[in-house]
Amino acid sequence: MKRPTMDVDAPANPRRRRLGMVLGAATAAVLTAPWPRPVAAAADCGPGPGWADALRRDLDAMAQDLTRSLRPWPVPSRVFRPEDYGRQPGILATGAIQRAVDACAAAGGGVVRLAGGDYVSGTIDLRSGVMLEIGEGARLLASTDLKDYPERRARRPTVMDSNMGMHQSLIFAEGCERVGIRGKGTIDGRGTHDNFPGEETIGATPGRPFLIRMLDCRQVVIQDVRMRDSPCWMQNYLNCEDLLVERIHVENQANHNNDGLDIDGCRRVIVRDCFISAEDDALCFKGAGGRPMEQVLVERCRLYSTCNALKFGTDSQGDFRNVLVRHVEVGGPSKEMRALKRRKADGGISWESVDGNTIERVLVHDAHIVRAESPLFLRLGDRGRVMPGQPRPPAGRLRRLVFDRVKGDDNGVRGSFFTGLPERPIEDVLLRDVDVAMDAAITPAARADAIPEARADYPDPHMFSAVMPAYGLWTRDVRGLSLARVRFRSPGGDPRPMLLPLRTTTNDPSRPCKE
Repeated sequence: MKRPTMDVDAPANPRRRRLGMVLGAATAAVLTAPWPRPVAAAADCGPGPGWADALRRDLDAMAQDLTRSLRPWPVPSRVFRPEDYGRQPGILATGAIQRAVDACAAAGGGVVRLAGGDYVSGTIDLRSGVMLEIGEGARLLASTDLKDYPERRARRPTVMDSNMGMHQSLIFAEGCERVGIRGKGTIDGRGTHDNFPGEETIGATPGRPFLIRMLDCRQVVIQDVRMRDSPCWMQNYLNCEDLLVERIHVENQANHNNDGLDIDGCRRVIVRDCFISAEDDALCFKGAGGRPMEQVLVERCRLYSTCNALKFGTDSQGDFRNVLVRHVEVGGPSKEMRALKRRKADGGISWESVDGNTIERVLVHDAHIVRAESPLFLRLGDRGRVMPGQPRPPAGRLRRLVFDRVKGDDNGVRGSFFTGLPERPIEDVLLRDVDVAMDAAITPAARADAIPEARADYPDPHMFSAVMPAYGLWTRDVRGLSLARVRFRSPGGDPRPMLLPLRTTTNDPSRPCKE
């Protein structure tokens, strides 16, 4: 039996009849009533589909296994100091630090300790068995001379290499086992536009190194250290296994493309107890490596951005599955935080598949979304970006996604929206116990029937309009949407409807939603 469809382009009476079948008469009345409409409303389809509860059990078990088994590798007690390898105050410390790293690795591993004061350095190549420790009171300062960053080209290139053309970084590791960075000190990229000029871009970023880049490594530990002001992305971990990132404090608010933490194609990952404030994406997962990213736990983090606070994309060549995010706050920086651009986040949580991958089995629960123009954003597109010479893939899949116990305050006017493709809709999405406050729009909203498909466009929540057709949630080409106790509030009196679905079906049409 064909499931009923919510279609806002249908004539008035058939539209009300179909909406009543799916959302119930009360909610249908909200969506079709003349303006002004209520400033607060709720939608309910019962407790949610059975697959969502099974997913929660599976991911809770995964989190327990990761918490038990993914622990810092045992670091030998041997300590190597750059001062013992020729480091002198006031002179570039790159050579002395590198000699300490090489000696540590040759001895079977240990700690390379920057004990106190400032160490100005160019590129440092970490080795297996080496823990770089930035001691309390110490600062590792990035050189501001681009000549101190020789290129490090990946032995196994990915889409990231062909697209961004980025081959320079302060700390680099490739093919290492048991490697890491820890300590109570600071890594400062000194990445202001004056030191490292460049344009904001969605492509190459020449002349602006990353602070940390680790490729194809195993047993990676990043703990406690403070990081600030990279010339470009702060840190990138690509195709790594057993990656533990905990208790780091990141402020990347100095330049364009200032991501906070980028994790690409990694397996068995924990990110916990972290603070990240970034001009660009705060915590961003990617698929440029082409390998599935799976078994990921993010918990007890505060993630702030003037772009996307928590995101998968845009590079989405590799799959993304079995991911649990819990007890987080995401959104834009508060007025007390440093910010290169004083504005709300573009997106709070953004899951984007545009290059042929599958994103599935992702659960977010107990999240607080603040200061975001679009608290939730799902995008399934068909850009198909690959490495030169590779065949263009078909559109991917975006499915089995849960947002459970989500609250929000001080969010903008755009509204959340989920948009797929007519031939490849987003599938099986549950929103349960959602209560999010939005600002009221004072300018006209985009017409639902005028929003383009834009199937190959770069995906971002601002891609269509500053004011979307619904102040709460607008959906298009979604199959299997479930809403259980979902409430968006607009205390300022927004004339738009709370919900506005187009070409959208519910998971269980026999159990009507109610307002």
